[in-house]
Amino acid sequence: MTVERADGAPAAVSVPAPARAVSVPAPARAPAGEGRNRDVPRHVACVMDGNGRWATRRSLPRTSGHRAAETTAIDVIETARTSGVKWLSLYAFSTENWQRPSSEVDFLMHLVRRVVRKHAPLLHARGIRCRFLGVADPRIPGPLAQDFADLMTLTRTNRGMTLTVAFDHGGRQDIVEAARSLIRSGVSADAVDEQRFAAHLPFSDTPDVDLVIRTSGEQRISNFMLWQVAYAEWIFPPVLWPDFRASHFVECLHAYQQRNRRFGGVTPHANGELHP
Repeated sequence: MTVERADGAPAAVSVPAPARAVSVPAPARAPAGEGRNRDVPRHVACVMDGNGRWATRRSLPRTSGHRAAETTAIDVIETARTSGVKWLSLYAFSTENWQRPSSEVDFLMHLVRRVVRKHAPLLHARGIRCRFLGVADPRIPGPLAQDFADLMTLTRTNRGMTLTVAFDHGGRQDIVEAARSLIRSGVSADAVDEQRFAAHLPFSDTPDVDLVIRTSGEQRISNFMLWQVAYAEWIFPPVLWPDFRASHFVECLHAYQQRNRRFGGVTPHANGELHP
């Protein structure tokens, strides 16, 4: 893969200020010291929603929204890395997105290839390991699939952060493929448990998602990493993805840290009692 860059060293990423302040609603805070999660989420996933609406509001073609999304993606990747997030997953193209007009799909294929080639040096220099979840449909252009493979090879030994781009991804399809893999491996029905099933999912070393951020205010899962988001916290900022910036991402991290993650259990009260 030929990498496009202006010089021999990747340029630093600048994080522009958001066009307007966006308040991310946070749940009511627990009393000090009670059940508050102060840790940075290990795995954050983003549903990058709102590109088309961003363009429509500006009387621009939908493709302009997709093009504007590039800056946001780079901002979020860099902010996640510097914030201490170890795993970041971005939902770029779903199995259902093939239903969009062919002209838009073709544009996305060319855009994603340009973005991958342009930013490969920066991602590698930052120590980011890159993966692509999905990429099984034969309609994906061969050169783009090759660029995906080349970037994964280039960054496979990096350990700074793992970036997973879900492209041609569907959560249900992943679960179906894991079931098929179990059957082919001859595992008996009684031997199947959650741990063994998860081992047959793609990139089985990926930890469960702690926080999902879906921009634009829409509140749907959209077939995204269904197994991995089972106990994730969700935040739905109203800002459209092309306007989402580092400060918004940090707000979401702070909101997550106020959540009381009980995983179906109970939290000890300060006086020793339990509350739901």
